[in-house]
Amino acid sequence: MAAKDRKNIINQDINDTLEKNFMPYAMSVIVSRAIPEMDGFKPSHRKLLYTMYKMGLLTGRRVKSADIVGQTMTLNPHGDGAIYETLVRLTRGNAALNHPFIDSKGNFGKQYSRDMAYAASRYTEAKLDDICAEIFKDIEKNTVDFIENYNATTTEPVLFPTTFPNLLVTVNQGIAVGMASSVPSFNLAEVCSLTAAYIKGNNVDVSKYLTGPDFSTGGQLLYSEKDMQAIYETGRGSVKLRAKYRYDKKNSLIEIYEIPYTTTIEAIIDKIAALVKAGKLREINDVRDETDLKGLKITIDIKRSANPEHLMHRLFQMTTLSDSFSCNFNFLVDGKPRTMGIKEILEEWLLFRIGTLSRSVRYDLKKKQDRLHLMEGLSKILLDIDKAIKIIRGTEEDSQVVPNLMKGFDIDELQADFIAEIKLRNLNKQYILKQVGDRDALKDEIAELAATLDDPERVNNIIIKQLKEIAKKYGKPRMTEIITETEAPEIPHEVFIDDYPIKLFLTDHNFFKKISHASLRASSEQYLKDDDIIIQECDGTNKSDVIFFSDKFNAYKAKAHELPDCKASSLGEFTANMLKLPEDERIVFMAVTTDYSGSLIMVFENGKAAKVALNSYSTKTNRKKLINAYSDKSPLIFAEIITEDTDIVMVRGGDKAALINTSLLEAKATKNTSGLQLFEMTKKSKITQAKLAEKFKSADIEYYRVQKLPSSGHYITDEDKIENNFGNVQLKL
Repeated sequence: MAAKDRKNIINQDINDTLEKNFMPYAMSVIVSRAIPEMDGFKPSHRKLLYTMYKMGLLTGRRVKSADIVGQTMTLNPHGDGAIYETLVRLTRGNAALNHPFIDSKGNFGKQYSRDMAYAASRYTEAKLDDICAEIFKDIEKNTVDFIENYNATTTEPVLFPTTFPNLLVTVNQGIAVGMASSVPSFNLAEVCSLTAAYIKGNNVDVSKYLTGPDFSTGGQLLYSEKDMQAIYETGRGSVKLRAKYRYDKKNSLIEIYEIPYTTTIEAIIDKIAALVKAGKLREINDVRDETDLKGLKITIDIKRSANPEHLMHRLFQMTTLSDSFSCNFNFLVDGKPRTMGIKEILEEWLLFRIGTLSRSVRYDLKKKQDRLHLMEGLSKILLDIDKAIKIIRGTEEDSQVVPNLMKGFDIDELQADFIAEIKLRNLNKQYILKQVGDRDALKDEIAELAATLDDPERVNNIIIKQLKEIAKKYGKPRMTEIITETEAPEIPHEVFIDDYPIKLFLTDHNFFKKISHASLRASSEQYLKDDDIIIQECDGTNKSDVIFFSDKFNAYKAKAHELPDCKASSLGEFTANMLKLPEDERIVFMAVTTDYSGSLIMVFENGKAAKVALNSYSTKTNRKKLINAYSDKSPLIFAEIITEDTDIVMVRGGDKAALINTSLLEAKATKNTSGLQLFEMTKKSKITQAKLAEKFKSADIEYYRVQKLPSSGHYITDEDKIENNFGNVQLKL
């Protein structure tokens, strides 16, 4: 960097820089873009709707959306694309709102579709919907403040004088800098009833009037009294939503016709298709979008053997057919963001509404007082109309007409100017009598308006009356159905698992195979490495639990359905990778169970054996690893699950054997028990094999049975040595 450039560098404190540059930007986003205010609108909504109001679209015919967008740019300089997107979301055609503010004609896309694009603004038409009469009610009566637009060529309202709590009726989501707002829509009639009740007494129970959010896309809301109460009180929480469906048994179809507000058709179909492709939803043949002019519809073709209720519960768990709407009732109050519960929101809205209504009453009062003042002056010339005509005719200069009338009848300038502007044809007794004849009625109206301003209860009654009228005129039945958690019970995950018989294999090189019986029937010849052998095979089902025991005295638990299926022609899964074992640890035995009934028989090299209740390995939480899973006093030679006592054969060094019934062992609850000494051992001897009695080949198996423990066993006959291949093959685990 050149020396002259370095001279221009100014050191700045980062805190000062952020305060001067970033903070104004952050506040602008919070106040002017993302967070709704007491009328329930963001600035972009307000600029668009007010432009349409000034265009006369509250009562007029629809006009091209492009025209609306163009004129809105007088108030909103952010470009036609952003303005049109705002317009689209507020339309009846887009179906994003329970009570849309814009009556539309043409293609405006759909809230529930990601890919259904809206048409360009030159092809669509729009006007204000009827409910906007309540949004703009009395706006011309100085009910709200106005400010200049961005280039000071016109003015726009700071807020709309909404006559109902629109901030709870219109769904609103916005992300600012460091904060966000997420407000669901509630049913208009329920909100109006709640507000009226709150005005009468602020100790009202919100949940008696407000059953829960009500979304334009319908669906079902899983009602939790605890969660909903927390949302009502704090303004934070989430509600669970799920789709509605019907089952066509004749054609084996599931038709989804309402979905959660937070998702789209395409997101649901893409996820279902991915699950089917991954083999996790075998019951589904096809899924397609059949949405048309009649409304939303996702059709799922299922196998006739499938249980539609169980399938839908799986879809609720695995896709956005069941979703959550996060609530964060963050609004701008007097220009400051504030998160509030329902009662706080109603309190702030009521203060705002009382203010707008009072300003409207004051406006009417002032108008009537001015009118009465003019009538008082007009009544004075009624006493001598000829005098008034004479004064006007006798005045030579036009500028002196008003002063002369003021002197002649003792009236002020406003009254004199009003009289001077009366047409000559109306300067007659009949006209003047007709004009001043309503003075008494006018005085009564003025007194009524003044009394209203002085009596808060009267103001409240007006608001309550308006709320009831709005609920009656614009209220509609709920779109989102409320169901309790008992009406939507959770089905255990195990119900959704495909259940089929499997065979499990463990090899000496620690490869594991899980193969379905159907696959084994197709090809039963096992492919292994040249120097590898199968050391254990077990039968089970896809719903079984598999417990892997390692040479480090640990047990690793896994669900069979979570283990990958393979074929006999593959090597299988390497257990170190599958179970994430340390480098120096290997699996020596596996146990398969569905209910943890029975016992685990373990025989150790030192001649001891242990019987451990299998439920000792059952855990309430889904623990993957159990330490001290068996005794570390001696290497494990044999292990087997038994459901009833049976005979086992223990072989010492290949020369002696003992037939022992497991009933001689007492079942222990401690997993790492060292067991009972069954075989007498010398210093150099060890148990080399152990197996179930039916797997020991002998013409006289009872010859080896022992009666007392520990036993020295019986010498193995030469015939049995040959039959069992002792001395040549050692059982490996």
